[in-house]
Amino acid sequence: MIVVAGEALIDLVPQGTGALAALQPALGGGPFNTAVALGRLGSPAAFCSRVSADAFGEALLDRLRETGVDVASVQRGSEPTTLAVATVGADGSAAYSFYVDGTADRLFTAPSTLPSGTRAVSFGTCSLVLEPGASAYEELMRRAAAQGVFTALDPNIRAGLIPDADAYRARFKSWLPSVSLLKLSEEDAAWLGGTPREWLSAGPAAVVITRGGNGLTAFTADGGEYAVPGEQVEVVDTIGAGDTVNAALLHGLAARDALSTRALAELGSAGWTELLGFAARAAAVTCSRAGAEPPYAHELKG
Repeated sequence: MIVVAGEALIDLVPQGTGALAALQPALGGGPFNTAVALGRLGSPAAFCSRVSADAFGEALLDRLRETGVDVASVQRGSEPTTLAVATVGADGSAAYSFYVDGTADRLFTAPSTLPSGTRAVSFGTCSLVLEPGASAYEELMRRAAAQGVFTALDPNIRAGLIPDADAYRARFKSWLPSVSLLKLSEEDAAWLGGTPREWLSAGPAAVVITRGGNGLTAFTADGGEYAVPGEQVEVVDTIGAGDTVNAALLHGLAARDALSTRALAELGSAGWTELLGFAARAAAVTCSRAGAEPPYAHELKG
């Protein structure tokens, strides 16, 4: 079981150009997308979050159930669902503004236990910014790591939600001793400051940097560096591409029985190249269609 902890929300995606273009609601949130992608790839997955009891919340849970994701760890609340208004650039890249005040997901409380059979827990995005939920997710991360559970982190920076950038950067560094696998985009890496080698020295066994259409690079604690090019595809938008990479990496590691620090170190050049290539192909499929629609396992055969 791979547990994904974090927010589920509604993306409002413009269906045309201009400030007043019609907005299409789409199911989203970085952790939610990661959980859906894991389910579509065939990994046993569970979602750990707090979701509204409103109609949007029901739709979010319905999608998780449809993809085989266990929702027994989802808390419910009467507060509304968080909304993220997307702006899609000419190159398909997406930027967001958020409506988060008084929403259900930010009132998450850390559960006393993880689901039975948990092998890894993934964290990231808005859930690690918005209090009081951010402290609860942080508590869960530290506790899971202390129990020897593999932890993955994708900060997925949303700068508009971060009132004190320096305080967040310091907090990010404090998480690293509790992180097994750190994945982040090159834009996030630039915003956070530091280098993969600096982050590796603080705790993670591996750091994966995504570079959009230019591919992915993995850096490992033993000094390894492995890169693959991006898959060429006609980009519709990039919504959910990074979340798909998260899921593909975790799915691939689980398939190799490599969800441990020691196993990561033993992947070697061939193992990392294969894993990163799989993640690049998965992300390319997501980019080839509108919204966060990660691939199913059969779409990546061959």
